[in-house]
Amino acid sequence: MFGFGGRSLARAEKRRWMTSSRRREYALVKTLAKLRPEECELSFLPKTRLFLLLLSDDLQGEGETSWTTKQGQYLSISVMSIPCLSPHAPRGLAPNTSLTSGSASLIAVENASRSEFIKHLKRFGSSSGEVRAQFDFSFVEAHAVSAVKIRPLSMTGFFKEESEEEGDSKSTPIIQPEGAAFPWNIDGELVEIANEVLIRVHPRLISLYGEEVEEAESTVSCSCI
Repeated sequence: MFGFGGRSLARAEKRRWMTSSRRREYALVKTLAKLRPEECELSFLPKTRLFLLLLSDDLQGEGETSWTTKQGQYLSISVMSIPCLSPHAPRGLAPNTSLTSGSASLIAVENASRSEFIKHLKRFGSSSGEVRAQFDFSFVEAHAVSAVKIRPLSMTGFFKEESEEEGDSKSTPIIQPEGAAFPWNIDGELVEIANEVLIRVHPRLISLYGEEVEEAESTVSCSCI
């Protein structure tokens, strides 16, 4: 998760002395209060393109013309290969995604007002209604993809920005790195990355054999957010 998800986790990690619930609540409120988009270049390879490559057994034939590329301001970019269920999102952040789909779900939220973004977040907490309602906003895109490239274009990273706002000169290095570092939420872990990130689905790596699928007795959730 890049943007809102990464920024929220970064702020939560700086308050490890708080309880888990208080830390998440603090990070969510502060990130919403300081909501701002990131200028970046977003490229993705649609799932349909992957299907054609699999039929021809030519996974190396991905030319640059196959990619869909957009440049703009994004509040949040998420790439998920599982639904990512949680108490805050009972149907998951990506309800239509599964490990057997051979693709990942790309959810890109373009720049919008704070009130509109909050409406988008609240839709995840609903357990009723159509799944597509979660993404039924003009500033939200959802795609089934086989690969995603995200390249931040801003010269000021999140951590430098935070140090300047808080006036914490001790946490700001004397010599700044050439690339601005941005926080990523990767499976609930905070990772600082300054360069372009490539995320790719690798289908048919493992052969699975089974007879039937059993329904779980209880709902399994993760702590991605």
